[in-house]
Parts: sequence; structure tokens; C-alpha cells
Amino acid sequence: MPADLTYLAEDVDLHPLWRAVHGRLCAGTRPEAINTVRVLALSTAGIAQLRTWLDTSTRRRRGTSAVTVSGDTTTVPLRELLAALDIDRETLIALVEKAVGEPVIDRSAATLAAADRRAQLWQYATEELPDLPQLVARMRVTGVGEDDTEIRHSIAALSAALRRIPARPPVPLAKLAHDITGDPHYFDLTTLNGIRLVAAIAERAGQTEPNRPDLVRALLATVGVIADRLSATVLLFNVEAVGDGPIDRRLRDSPAPVALTLLDLVQHPPVLASQTLTVVENPSVMEIAFTAEVQQPIACTSGQLRAIDHVLFQLAVAHGVRLRYAGDIDTAGRQIAAVVATTYGAELVAMDDDTASEARHHPPATPWPRLREGEPPHTLTAATAAVYQEHDVLLARILGAHRL
Repeated sequence: MPADLTYLAEDVDLHPLWRAVHGRLCAGTRPEAINTVRVLALSTAGIAQLRTWLDTSTRRRRGTSAVTVSGDTTTVPLRELLAALDIDRETLIALVEKAVGEPVIDRSAATLAAADRRAQLWQYATEELPDLPQLVARMRVTGVGEDDTEIRHSIAALSAALRRIPARPPVPLAKLAHDITGDPHYFDLTTLNGIRLVAAIAERAGQTEPNRPDLVRALLATVGVIADRLSATVLLFNVEAVGDGPIDRRLRDSPAPVALTLLDLVQHPPVLASQTLTVVENPSVMEIAFTAEVQQPIACTSGQLRAIDHVLFQLAVAHGVRLRYAGDIDTAGRQIAAVVATTYGAELVAMDDDTASEARHHPPATPWPRLREGEPPHTLTAATAAVYQEHDVLLARILGAHRL
């Protein structure tokens, strides 16, 4: 910008005009195409200065002005102003950028370019996932930022995975993910990509997307994809099995708790006798039951319900087993218990308010040490504090009258 025009950019009375012009330019209007500009809150001094430049002697004699005002809006004939000040296109852009302090960016062009990129992305998704319009629609709803690299990678990975299934022989989910992306955890079922893979398989099969972990794994198994069947286990103790399979024999022959994997329960499901099965949340309860030589049938699901836990509950219900469930008395424990009771008809044990109240009024024999000199020992007295299954009051109700 010529130095002799710097005063225009620095004149605070004209800033509203240059900001209005800046907005028009950023909206994609060419400088030569701007005839007039409407300016809000232009000062009296600014209006007077513009009229000095634009109002000819003839206009003054007629009592008219090139700059008109209506309410708080001033209309400025920009083309006339630029001619009067001898300002060309490039100079105008430099002027408004200096006055406003921001570069002129054609946002309309950027918007069109972004729209074109999105259109290309979803065209790519439609081509790569041709039989999955519902999944593509869900992906579109999540939106895309300026960088669509990640979602393109996800689309490509999904497409490659679907081309490999049904898998014969079956392939572990981690192996499938590794061979496609180099990352064995890419399709982990707790990740967005894993959820998308399950949704894609369900949609392609014309099924409703499953929402329970055991049903998710069952769906994957139908196309030869094996989610982890070995690391998660349940513990069974004193559980009576009457079948002839290898798991039945393990349950009958072992004097100690037996750890079973999801593979055990799916490949060789035991035939459970009619009995009352108490299911607990914490493995320590199983330890206590074993060392105390408790005789009642007990199982442990280790907290948050997983696929293997749902399979165990379903197996018990199918064989007419009466279920009792006991968890920690806290928010998470109550939520888990509610699912077990609602889904499988289990009786909840040692989770009622009376049990919690009794436990809180009978703190552990050895209280916590004093934290500061003169402070009394800490005990569990707060009405909202969690009560865990290891508490003697809960253990007595869960395991019955056995000596603990």
C-alpha cells in the first residue's frame, strides 16, 4: 500500500467502512464488483470526511449527498470513493487488511473447496462400502474436520476387512486388524473402528446391530472373526455339572475353584444340574469361600459384565439354575446388579439398604490409622460411602451361616 494512503487505514472514524469492505471481499465479491457498501455505526466525523471527498458542487447546490444515512446504516458509493482517491484493486485489498488487521481470505472459495472435498469423501465411502448406506449415513452425521485423513483410513480399513470375511478358517479379530492396518488393536470392540466393523457386518447380514458383548462376539463368529475368547475368565466353585464333556469333568473333579474361558463355555458348554448358584463380583469372595470350605455353588464374574459373563448367565438360565447375585454396594455395583436382575431374573443378595446400613454401623475391626495428631481413627460411617463384598456383614449374608 502506498505510504501516502496509510492515513486512511489508521483513521479510526473510517474503520467501520473498511471492515464492511473486508467482509464483502471475504465473502467472495471481487473488488471491482462492489458498487456500494452499507456500513453500520459510522461516526459523524467519518460521514463528514466521506462527503468531503464525494459530494460535488452540484450535489451541494441540490442539497443531496453521495453518502446517505438511514437510521444507523450509512450507504457509501465505494466505486466513486476509490476513483476519487485513485485506489486500485490491489491497493484496496492492502488498505482493508491493514485497517482491519486480518488478511482477506475468500471464504466462499474455501467453503466451496471444503464442500468439494466432503463430496469426494462420501463418494469414496459409497464406492468402498457399497452395501452399507446406513453405516455411511452414520459416519456422515459425525461430521468431518478439515483433515479427513483419519476417516478415509477408517473407510479403507473397513472395506479391506469386509473383503476378507467370511474368513475360512476363522481369524482372530486382532490378527485381522494387524494384517490390514498393522495395528492389532485397530478393531478393538471398545473403539469407534471396532463398533463400525460390527455395524457393517450386521447391516450386510440384514440384522439389527447387537448391543450386548456376547451377542457382538456371536455375530463376529458367524463370519469367522474371533474376538478374544481366552483372556477373560469366570470362576466356578462347587458348581454341579451332569454332562459328559471335558468342562463337566473338570468341574466335577476339581476340589478348588475352576477358571473357565469363553472358549470353554462356547466350545464345550457344561450341562448344569438344577441348583442355586450365587454369583459374586470379587474374586476375593471366592477365596474366602474356598478357605472356609463353603459348600454352596459359587461363581465370580469379576465386576463389569463381559461377553463371558453373559454366556454364563444364559447357560444357567437355559438349565433351570436359580441365580443369586451379589455385588459391591456402590454406584457401579448397583448398575451391574440391575442388569443381571432384569435380564436374567437373578435374586439380588446383600445389596439392600438394610445390609448397607448394618455394614456402615459395623466398621472393620481395625480402623484406619490417625492421619494427624489428635485426630480420631477414620471409620466408614458416611451414608453414601461404598460398601464392598469383603465386609463381614456382606460375606455372612452372601455365604450363609458358614464359619468365616
